[in-house]
Amino acid sequence: MSRGEEEQIPLHIPDAPNRPGDSSSFEPWKWHPNDLKKPEFDCVADETFEHATGLVRVLDDNGEALGDWNPNLTTEELKLGLEHMVRLRIFDDRMMKMQRTGKLSFYMQSFGEEGIAIAQTMALNDKDWIFPTYRQPGAQFVRGRDMVSMICHCIGNVEDNVKGRQMPVHYTYKEGRFISVSSPVGTQFSQAVGVALASKYKNLDEVTITWIGDGASAEGDYHYGLNFASVFKAPVILNVVNNHWAISTHYNIASGSNNFATRGLAYGIPCFRVDGNDFLALYSVTKWARERAKLGFGATHVEILTYRAGAHSSSDDPSRYRPSNEHEYWPGGDPIERLKDHLIKNSHWTEKEQKDLEEKIDQEVISAYKEAVKYGDLANGPYPSSDTIFTEVYESVPWHLQEQWDEMKKWRTE
Repeated sequence: MSRGEEEQIPLHIPDAPNRPGDSSSFEPWKWHPNDLKKPEFDCVADETFEHATGLVRVLDDNGEALGDWNPNLTTEELKLGLEHMVRLRIFDDRMMKMQRTGKLSFYMQSFGEEGIAIAQTMALNDKDWIFPTYRQPGAQFVRGRDMVSMICHCIGNVEDNVKGRQMPVHYTYKEGRFISVSSPVGTQFSQAVGVALASKYKNLDEVTITWIGDGASAEGDYHYGLNFASVFKAPVILNVVNNHWAISTHYNIASGSNNFATRGLAYGIPCFRVDGNDFLALYSVTKWARERAKLGFGATHVEILTYRAGAHSSSDDPSRYRPSNEHEYWPGGDPIERLKDHLIKNSHWTEKEQKDLEEKIDQEVISAYKEAVKYGDLANGPYPSSDTIFTEVYESVPWHLQEQWDEMKKWRTE
């Protein structure tokens, strides 16, 4: 159907603002770091209307950290955040090359969104629960997961910690309280609220954080999660990552407006829209929401405004549905470049140090891959045992599954 034909039918069908062959453009941002003040932790939803319709920023266009939301992180904390983001970008790039050469079956990058999970996880406590989508693997670096373990999962060899039960990049990391990524997107929202309520019931100082994409926010799980979080004052941080695109559909298919943050106001939850490529703003809003939850005031709803710079996955070709260079016009820029420039502007970093860091991490990723394939590769194995179909799910294997397992063992020996 062409754009002109849309007018011939009574149903309104949104179309993306720009398609392949069109010129890319975004409206210049009218929001500045000094626009918004931090509300009190016990604020009600209506008091955050300006925060939901505006944009929380800390880094201005010149790399200065300004305003009430500046978290005043130490130089070492900023450098650590930069290192984690660089590590994730290089890791993603190397893993995508592995996929393209047949060494991985499937992969998903976080290109342009590296700051989200990294900044937000750094703002949490180590015992807080993480319910991610597939674009928050960086949280595992913050929690200390070994890169070799992550690659073993992506390959699906004998050291895959989920024994082949999940697709590649659908990580789970028990030690880091990083709950398994779910392919049926959206389920994590309501599950996160349930775990948050369990922590509250046990009177534990634990907060849960979760993310959902703009496309998946059109699903029921998103609204179930908001409703339960509101009614029971769950200690949970509910993030909608508006990166403009679901698998191949623009965000206007999921929402009748260009704002996702305000949706939470109707549920009585304080809401914020935050610059998703501003490491400091992400950290600060998350820190505020974590403290609010700890004090017993309940949930916070956050729209993270960003742009998916790369493909949805290794199976996707975004040039078929949007201009190929559109991400270059995004007003929010690049999260790594912005934090790097901020450090350089304050004489805490140099371009040479940046180059040295990138070279060091690239070698780190290469070494990790070489170590991981010692436990098996995609083409040759060895792979997890077929016995894992029946193990590590139940404490005691039910009788009907035991019968099937015994039958499989018998067949295998014949």
